[in-house]
Amino acid sequence: MVSKAVAKYVHALHLKKYRLRHGAFLVEGGKSVLELLRSGLQTERVLVTAEFRLKLPVSLSNIPVDVLTEEELTGLSTLATNNTALAIARLPEEPLLPLTTPGLLLALDQVRDPGNLGTLIRLADWYGLPGVVLSETCADPWAPKTVAATMGSFTRVPIWQRDLPSWLASLPIHLSVFGADLHGDNVHHLTLQPTGVLVMGSESHGLTPEVEARLTQRLHIPGRGQAESLNVAISAAILLDNFYRNA
Repeated sequence: MVSKAVAKYVHALHLKKYRLRHGAFLVEGGKSVLELLRSGLQTERVLVTAEFRLKLPVSLSNIPVDVLTEEELTGLSTLATNNTALAIARLPEEPLLPLTTPGLLLALDQVRDPGNLGTLIRLADWYGLPGVVLSETCADPWAPKTVAATMGSFTRVPIWQRDLPSWLASLPIHLSVFGADLHGDNVHHLTLQPTGVLVMGSESHGLTPEVEARLTQRLHIPGRGQAESLNVAISAAILLDNFYRNA
């Protein structure tokens, strides 16, 4: 059982304002906690069940480890059940965001669902993107649900949060800015190179007008059925695959 002070701290980190205040965030679930411990991110504390304690690396002498019952751990977690682990990690320092990059950056405009955001960060990891730029109206990348949805990719993908229209306006004029659009070019008929910026908007509203005005090429994913739209993460996966198909 943990102290009241530690329990209060963990519960506070469920909320964004306290994550920002303390400079820390929660990592929940055994797989994600192990990914954290193998990464370069700083871990403050680990809370585990007795069974999962045996799966932790032996070299954790400088990190406090508390052993709890499954009921106690679930009571501290945002998950419906947690029978493995929970960790407190320090928010990473934001790396320099270059105006030009040798690869393809993913930029997200008003993606407010934590599950979608986490999946998009995982996609960026899968394709080896240099990072993800978020509009200020996106979901919190360090919310527990977002972190869980990345399936460990939160440890490897640089993330920046910016005023997206202003950031896009600051890019060199020769840099391509791609965006999904129902009236864009059929992506299956193009030979795309993985350089520039790919901007994805929310599933329900698409790109904001200020961001859409910064596009240099609009891409369309052709469909054959009656669905009104695709989930933003699915759309991003299809487009990214087309960028890297010939890379």
